[in-house]
Amino acid sequence: MIVLPPFPVALAALAVGYGLGSIPFGLLLTKAAGLGDVRSIGSGNIGATNVLRTGSKGLAALTVLLDLAKGAAAVLVAQKWGQTAALAAAGCAVLGHMFPVWLGFRGGKGAATSLGVLIPLAWPVALAAALVWLVAALLFRYSSLAALVAAAAGAGLAAILADKGTALLSAGIALLIIARHHENIRRLLAGTESRISLGKS
Repeated sequence: MIVLPPFPVALAALAVGYGLGSIPFGLLLTKAAGLGDVRSIGSGNIGATNVLRTGSKGLAALTVLLDLAKGAAAVLVAQKWGQTAALAAAGCAVLGHMFPVWLGFRGGKGAATSLGVLIPLAWPVALAAALVWLVAALLFRYSSLAALVAAAAGAGLAAILADKGTALLSAGIALLIIARHHENIRRLLAGTESRISLGKS
């Protein structure tokens, strides 16, 4: 049974999750590196795949790590207030990344941050989802397709390997990721989706 935390605790968990999740590391890193506003190139997204389009694999990798870290950090901070608070912070971290108030609620698509929240909640699920993403990305070279497959796999595995709360959270996150990728899905079906490019350093 999911036990709701006291209102001040729930509010703190929501604030921590959203606050950490809404930090736009992809945008901050590219601006700090003198590469301009990452939203003005490629898909206009602030995530690692679009950062890769600047030609910097290092910044793209750092964006992934920081987006993972902010999701994990939100959960780790809230876990001391209980499992339900941790789940609330996890969900809000993903929402913060997708809809950051600082950027007019136009953020990323949530793949890395979603994986990050799963690390402290159910690390075997997170590991399996990361491996699914890697295999799909290497096989097909579509970051969007890899994210969709990994999200679905994560939700399925969480239903088997994780507690009920984490399983429900994973299912909700998977639906959010699918919704955020609606344009990518249309391009995948039309055969016009951009592939991951690893040609530049």
